[in-house]
Amino acid sequence: MDSALPGDRARSKLAGTPFSQVEWVYETGSTNTDLLARAAAGHAEGLVRATEHQTAGKGTRGRSWVDSPGAQLMVSVLLRPTVPPSRLGRLTMAWSVAAAEACLEVAGVRVGLKWPNDVYDGTGSRKVAGVLAESQIGPTGSVDAMVIGMGMNVNGGVPLGLAVQGVSLGELAGAAVDREDLLVSLLSHFDPLYRRVEDGEVPARYRQWSATIGRHVRVEQPDGPLLGVARNITDDGHLVVDDGEDEHTIAAADVVHLRLADS
Repeated sequence: MDSALPGDRARSKLAGTPFSQVEWVYETGSTNTDLLARAAAGHAEGLVRATEHQTAGKGTRGRSWVDSPGAQLMVSVLLRPTVPPSRLGRLTMAWSVAAAEACLEVAGVRVGLKWPNDVYDGTGSRKVAGVLAESQIGPTGSVDAMVIGMGMNVNGGVPLGLAVQGVSLGELAGAAVDREDLLVSLLSHFDPLYRRVEDGEVPARYRQWSATIGRHVRVEQPDGPLLGVARNITDDGHLVVDDGEDEHTIAAADVVHLRLADS
């Protein structure tokens, strides 16, 4: 492991926690893909993999994630949860809450969580980070492994093409943010949430950080967009949208935050 890379301080500060095994490499295809392969090979829960640059970074729904090497926190964690597949959404919610709490603790920035898997600035208009969870389901239908990954714009260069809707945490803070401190804070907040993911604390805290609840939204669906007001997010992470005539519960979709003039 390159000693010039971050990671030593994170491993030291996380010693004694389930997430002290931090690998930080200069370049890889995708940290999620790396850990999915390690999971299939039988690696234990808790492995954390971060990188300076991804050559095949992944976003949601098959999109790619473009990074600026050294400017972002790109990290994934390997989990072996005991929750049923119907509750896996709570793990992503727990990770998102931990990311929001880390932004506040390390950078002094209050962000908002945009449903289903993004971290936005406090106004809910510019993207700070994206979260992607991928699962391996065993032959009996139980969850064998889950990998949660995140790419966060931390300092300076928001990737080309994202400048209009993207913003870095450092820009919001008005100062550079230490990525290693951010990782330590993220995992430290995630640890207790992960251990209590079966109770109601995680969804309750997610709702407190939500930048989507109460907003006019457009939900992109195969049969056409749904326009309405986001009323709630259920305990299992589904979005409830009121179109003025009925309430619709959405399990997964792209959502656009609208201004009143857009709706």
